[in-house]
Amino acid sequence: MSLPTVLADIAACRACAGELPHTPRPVVMVTPRTKLLIVGQAPGRRVHESGMPFTDPSGERLRSWMGIDADTFYGRPEIGVAAMAFCFPGTNPKGGDYPPPPRCAQLWRPRLMEALPAMELTLLVGGYAQAWALGDRARENMTRTVRAWRDYLPHYLPMPHPSWRNTGWLKRNPWFEDEVTPYLRQRVQAILES
Repeated sequence: MSLPTVLADIAACRACAGELPHTPRPVVMVTPRTKLLIVGQAPGRRVHESGMPFTDPSGERLRSWMGIDADTFYGRPEIGVAAMAFCFPGTNPKGGDYPPPPRCAQLWRPRLMEALPAMELTLLVGGYAQAWALGDRARENMTRTVRAWRDYLPHYLPMPHPSWRNTGWLKRNPWFEDEVTPYLRQRVQAILES
């Protein structure tokens, strides 16, 4: 199935209507030339409102890790974003957002991935994306999976979420920005220059 058809079907999806606290608004950013795919948890409230992925402080940190600016992030067809769920799942009264509904990945991820033939690297941002992509190869938690990042190359790069909520994690795990970020920047530049 062609990518335009898959994207049109995703845009029209209302599988979670009635379960979400708002009208579904799938947010996906891919092209037939996508070589680097960023797979996070689900859009947050700001992304739901803007309709564009990573239009929030998390996006600023992610772009910094990647070594690119917003114009490159949004303007280069080699860079794509497709979270585990395409719609904002709502805010948990206990803090943070609700997890991505599994139904979205089950419905769309196989079709979408099949329609992206140029893929070279997938950034697995957070535990949900890591569990989906790595299956039994994922370690017992996100930290250990990210720590073993070299084991998943060249196709996957597990990462923490760039949320401000993970600032403490980054301080406790300085190896991420010392080891993983330079590798990520090198791969991003190679993909954009190829």
